[in-house]
Amino acid sequence: MSSENKDFGKNKAFLIDMTKCTGCRGCQVACKQWNQLDAEKTKFFTGEGYQNPPLMSEYTFTRIKFRDYEKNGQNEFAFYKEMCMHCNEPACASVCPVGAFVKTKEGPVTYDAKRCIGCRFCMVACPFGVPKYEWSKAFPLVRKCTGCYSRVKEGKKPACATTCVSAITYGPREEMIKEAEKRIAARPEKYLKKLYGAEEAGGTSVIYLTALPFDELGFKHVTKRPLPSYTWQALRLVPGIFLTVGSSLSLLSWFTHRKERIAKEEEMRKSGSAPKEG
Repeated sequence: MSSENKDFGKNKAFLIDMTKCTGCRGCQVACKQWNQLDAEKTKFFTGEGYQNPPLMSEYTFTRIKFRDYEKNGQNEFAFYKEMCMHCNEPACASVCPVGAFVKTKEGPVTYDAKRCIGCRFCMVACPFGVPKYEWSKAFPLVRKCTGCYSRVKEGKKPACATTCVSAITYGPREEMIKEAEKRIAARPEKYLKKLYGAEEAGGTSVIYLTALPFDELGFKHVTKRPLPSYTWQALRLVPGIFLTVGSSLSLLSWFTHRKERIAKEEEMRKSGSAPKEG
């Protein structure tokens, strides 16, 4: 699945200026509210630092990571928003055998739980470690941030971008990159002269500005090459039996959903109410 010669400049993207983030975690709350995600029982210092929850999960699609560092002999905090990067050419979509992931024309990478068969290929393929498994369920699927696509396609901003009053700017990707470059040029002593997400994994819809080196903040080193080119090369080496198993799981998933739909329609007939079309 190649996107050569495609223009992603018009796709909507996040510009996250970490020098402006106060660590209020309002974006975390907005995300949970909009996506109706359950709260988690957590404890401080169970992860890398002060962040809470300690990790993204089936219940947490975004979180603010805390990094402490020393500046002029004083301890300081740096914050950054961890979330799905909504890659221009997403590896998750390229490896999914049932097409549960789609890179939309608006920018977000969406996920269709009705298609998912729980194979977890996406979890292996994602260089940012974003898709999470529903370990709490008997028949688990995958969960992740969808960029609030239902809002974006109606011309609204994602819930987190709407809530944040300082660090998040949302708009066409080419404009977000220009704005980031403008800030760097205006305050070269303040910003690192690099944008994370502009080229990583072939480019993403989340662009980060920071004053500190990205590796010190815990950002992953990712190739600039679009990842589907790697995943397709890898899949060519996968024995046919595994691809056959994937296809069988897809068919099993279709039959299971069909049985559930038929059972629901039968129940509705018995109760005297007509089933809805579609």
